[in-house]
Amino acid sequence: MTSRPTQRPRVPHFSSGPCAKRPGWTPAALADAALGRSHRSPLGKAKLARAIDLTRSVLQVPADYRIGIVPASDTGAVEMAMWTMLGPKPVEVAAWEAFGKEWVTDALKQLKIAPRIHQTPYGVLPDLAAIDTQHNDVVFTWNGTAAGVKVPDGDWIAADREGLTICDATSAAFAQALPWDKLDVVTFSWQKVMGGEAAHGMLILSPRAVARLESHTPSWPLPKVFRLTKDGKLIEGIFKGDTINTPSMLAVEDYLDTLAWAERIGGLPALHARADANAKAIYDWVARTPWIAPLAVDPATYSNTGVCLVLADSDVLARGDAAVSAFAAGIVERLDREGVALDIGAYRDAPAGLRIWCGATVETADLEALIPWLDWAFAEEKAALTRAA
Repeated sequence: MTSRPTQRPRVPHFSSGPCAKRPGWTPAALADAALGRSHRSPLGKAKLARAIDLTRSVLQVPADYRIGIVPASDTGAVEMAMWTMLGPKPVEVAAWEAFGKEWVTDALKQLKIAPRIHQTPYGVLPDLAAIDTQHNDVVFTWNGTAAGVKVPDGDWIAADREGLTICDATSAAFAQALPWDKLDVVTFSWQKVMGGEAAHGMLILSPRAVARLESHTPSWPLPKVFRLTKDGKLIEGIFKGDTINTPSMLAVEDYLDTLAWAERIGGLPALHARADANAKAIYDWVARTPWIAPLAVDPATYSNTGVCLVLADSDVLARGDAAVSAFAAGIVERLDREGVALDIGAYRDAPAGLRIWCGATVETADLEALIPWLDWAFAEEKAALTRAA
């Protein structure tokens, strides 16, 4: 029997969204929030503009790309891009987990544009070389939050492409290198890698994306919250802090705080290094532990943010899917009761297992303290299973 660990993670927050707050965060970080003030007041607009400017600085976004704060989190940002830009060219959608499948549904059933679909099971990246980035518009996730599978690079995207690339990067931004010259639309939300609170999404547009917006009129109706142009021209105010609808100024303040933290620790290289170190701690443990395995099949696609794991114990697997799901849920519930790991269950539509967030706001020491508890929880569940048999 594995003995019960004595050391506990200092912060047990390993949720894949909203994610852990940055180290040292307290509510005092929000003391300067523009509460009770209009987001269109000089102060409100200044804070929103500051959020855009810091996003550009920390993410190293090219100067000629627009950055806007838009409604409905990352989902709203992706759908805004799809509804306003798709139509002039054939569309291809890549999907290997829950969120990519949503973009397939949007294109196929809502916009009815008959996309070419590249869909694979959880854990397996589609054949990116089979996607015609030269001639077609492409919608894809950079990092599959629910599958722990990321795109390894942007080499598969044509540099001289005719279409647009629309990239859902919500669990990749700030943690993985994004080749801006290959991406025309990039979206993310505050509550993912930087540990902000849920509110608006971020929409980043290349000059090519702006040209599409100004030259293309969709054949379907656009709700107000999706409208990025007026009289055939980009609404520039959206990309200067004049948001389409009312944002939470408390959430804006929280996003400003975490961006300032990122700058203090060394910017994007430091954020990448922290996520890499965190993920390495988990993958090294997995490599030496027979009862667990990565959901991702190819190591080149292993995510360094949402690390998704599946059970590999032959005794448990032999009992069937329902038993595997119950066993994984038992581990999650046991660790939650102990207060050492909160919200680490697999995504609801993904294979049963664990999902451990390793983004930059998590401390490596907390993941190292978690690992013995994972082994202990497995041993406890295995013993219970044996007794029940």
